[in-house]
Amino acid sequence: MITEKSVKELENSQAALTLTLDAASIEDAYSKRIQKYAKELQIPGFRKGKVPANVIERKFGDDIRTESTFDAMEDALKEAYETLDPKDRPIAFSTPVLQDEEKLVPFRKDSDITFTVVYDVMPRFELPQYTGIEVEVPTVEITEADIDKEVEKYREQNAVVKTKDGKAVNGDIVTLSYVEIGEDGNPVESTRRDDFTFTVGSGYNFYRIDSDVEGMAKGDEKDIEKTYTEEDGIPGYAGKTVKLHVKVSEVKVRELPEVDDDLAQDIKDEYKTVADLRAGIRDDLQKRLDNALKNEKSSLLLDRILASVSFPLPESMVQAQLDSQWRNFVRQSGLTEEQITKFMEMQGSTKESIQKDWREGTEKEIRTELILDRIREKEDFEVAAEELDKACEEQLKNVPDAEKDSYRDMIKNEMQYAKVLPYLLENNTFKDSGKKSYSEYMEHGSED
Repeated sequence: MITEKSVKELENSQAALTLTLDAASIEDAYSKRIQKYAKELQIPGFRKGKVPANVIERKFGDDIRTESTFDAMEDALKEAYETLDPKDRPIAFSTPVLQDEEKLVPFRKDSDITFTVVYDVMPRFELPQYTGIEVEVPTVEITEADIDKEVEKYREQNAVVKTKDGKAVNGDIVTLSYVEIGEDGNPVESTRRDDFTFTVGSGYNFYRIDSDVEGMAKGDEKDIEKTYTEEDGIPGYAGKTVKLHVKVSEVKVRELPEVDDDLAQDIKDEYKTVADLRAGIRDDLQKRLDNALKNEKSSLLLDRILASVSFPLPESMVQAQLDSQWRNFVRQSGLTEEQITKFMEMQGSTKESIQKDWREGTEKEIRTELILDRIREKEDFEVAAEELDKACEEQLKNVPDAEKDSYRDMIKNEMQYAKVLPYLLENNTFKDSGKKSYSEYMEHGSED
């Protein structure tokens, strides 16, 4: 049994738990393990299950004592964790590390054992001020020019593409074939591409030949010589001069529709006139703007709160989050981890260097979540019983009835957490930092 227990707070969100186990408990665990092996071991000269305990001890006693004592220590740790104050318990991501193991082994018979494990705990910090803060955000106006831009986007989406007899100009759609010409004057077949289509001026072509194609018509062909710089962003081509043979097979032009009631009706059935279209666009822009301003207010406010408190994060917590981000990164790439790792090696990058770049943002994200959760605890937002019942019913449909109660508090905490940001937005002040148009704000945010 545990005869002594103490917890010491360490730096960097760690704690040291020291336990003392009495000799009687350790010897009892050892005896039970001897009896277990006596029934299971097959030793020459003895029937299985009939090996005398003293034979087991003589042949394997030291190993069994080590095994049974470590198991007794593990059981003692589990028991101790349950009795600790929640703030002193190891977090889920942390693996407790036994200290000074070399001083403990070999274990001696009939001796108490005192041992220490070190592990990560939840960060300890005092909540900073989180209400009564003043933050500056701009006043944003949706102008007629903003609506005009959206109308032009609808015109582009509803454009009719037609074959053009004349020369290609910026904005036209060109289909062409190209191939690099080597120093010997012959085509480099590995670079050949037939029937490649792109919009002139978009830059969506490997060799960045938009301006070179302007003025060419169907059937035209020519050699283009270009020297590339780092700014061109073509891997492996900086400082390289390339000769490219190009032949245009088709030029098309987009014909934009007139802004009239027919266009409005094509966009949405409920729009009958251009006035309806513009009113609908204004409503849509207002919804986007409201969401963007809400996000900016939240972000600026959280930055202010974060700036007023500092606390170390457990390394295991940070690494768990970084590993989760890495798995998402691999999944979204559409490649296997091996493929993306090889590709990154070609670029002079590694998983470790990527995670190093992510670390600052990840630590900020974790601190923000911890502060928001501490606010949730302190404010203890009310959740209506019927609202909680409904959420539990929806989320726990496939959970056995006997297990549902264990999830109820978790769901309640999530519902309370969702109330934190609205509470902060209601209980802080947002001062006008100046006027901006919708387009200006959405392109540059609150930056000057």
